[in-house]
Amino acid sequence: MTIKTALLLSTLSLVLVLVSCLGVHGVRDKKILELHNIHYPNDVPGSCFSHNLGKRGDSTTLEMKHRGICSRKTIDWSKKLMKALVLDDHRVRSLQLRIKAISSGSVEAVSETRIPLTSGTKLETLNYIVTVEFGGKNMTLIVDTGSDLTWVQCQPCKSCYNQQGPMYDPSVSHSYQTVFCNSSTCQSLLEATGYSGVCGSNSVSEPTCNYIVSYGDGSYTRGDLGSESIQLGDTKVQNFVFGCGRNNKGLFGGASGLMGLGKSSVSLVSQMSEAFNGAFSYCLPTLENGASGALSFGDDYSVYKNSTPFSYTPLVQNPQLHSFYVLNLTGASIGGVPLEASSFGREILIDSGTVITRLPPSIYKALKAEFLKQFSGFPSAAGYSILDTCFDLSSYQEVSIPTVKMFFQGNAELEVDVTGVFYFVKPDATLVCLAFASLSYEDEIGIIANYQQKNQRVIYDTKQERLGIARETCSF
Repeated sequence: MTIKTALLLSTLSLVLVLVSCLGVHGVRDKKILELHNIHYPNDVPGSCFSHNLGKRGDSTTLEMKHRGICSRKTIDWSKKLMKALVLDDHRVRSLQLRIKAISSGSVEAVSETRIPLTSGTKLETLNYIVTVEFGGKNMTLIVDTGSDLTWVQCQPCKSCYNQQGPMYDPSVSHSYQTVFCNSSTCQSLLEATGYSGVCGSNSVSEPTCNYIVSYGDGSYTRGDLGSESIQLGDTKVQNFVFGCGRNNKGLFGGASGLMGLGKSSVSLVSQMSEAFNGAFSYCLPTLENGASGALSFGDDYSVYKNSTPFSYTPLVQNPQLHSFYVLNLTGASIGGVPLEASSFGREILIDSGTVITRLPPSIYKALKAEFLKQFSGFPSAAGYSILDTCFDLSSYQEVSIPTVKMFFQGNAELEVDVTGVFYFVKPDATLVCLAFASLSYEDEIGIIANYQQKNQRVIYDTKQERLGIARETCSF
């Protein structure tokens, strides 16, 4: 062998080693997060109403924003972001208790329309809001796929929180009708809310159907069922069943109420299945000022602005979790490195109302270990609340962070947006944490939350029983 040949082979071997290292350690599979571009809304406009983004074909879209838009006051984001984690933990605990109660059989113990979808940060929460018409009046509703009953605050109100805009008053609506307690609709509340509808006293000859919904963070709504005309963008539906909230308490900000997008018979999705062919989708925006996404009803894909093809995964049919959207999480990777954990291949919920993704302990342990292996050399910081993998990045303008991907049955995948990998507990980046948390027990149900769904188009197709995911910059 000549010296020239030996040098050539040596060089080739070095190149192969470098390529191998890049593949194994995922050096190339990183994204830049510009820390100085993280701005939270302040001194916001007085109105929380979002807009109709128009109709194309069978599609109507509403603007979607963070719920904080309704605040009308300057927000101390250091306190707000910390408090959000505590409240999110209450919600998850409530969901787990509800699931266990369902499993044990004792539930009570515990055409396309695109709608503007807006960040709720100005409403002092990390959930999302849209504006719809109830009986001809604009109402701003929190979007929640983990809830079923849609409700608004109603006059006369025994105990209500402050909201922007006038409260809904059924007495002045010509299209409002009472739902009585002997109806099949009233009887279906147990599946939707975990509480049976009860007969309330009223001046009418037949007693009304009273409801109660509790959200686990101390928030609740109580009132009576009614039906009303509802307009989503350009689509109007008569006799929509909803909750007329007479006694409401909690962290709903200035919103008028909540839109339930679960799967039970009283959810908006089920009631409007014929109008929208059983399909809806959303694109959740980031927390930055002016960012807004969209909530779409129907199956007209031509309105989407996705930058990658859709990948689909079946919705798992679990009779005990009928009202939830359940997926099969088959794997995950950090910076291109596959994770190994005993709980892959199990069910996991996808939910727009939970903020931080929760994983079974075995999966979270593997994710955390690999992330720390690849994101090394940065000053660590003490954990906070549910987040235990934290850093002080205040001296950096930008950081390169490994990509996080989750894989589902059918070869579907979700690549978490770079803005969804870190949670800024403090806006000045002195406390930045990996935006994933561990469940307490291995047999609890994991949750893919809204923080990891940002800048994705997520399609819920209840007719074909599948969920689609594609990359999309949520800016309208």
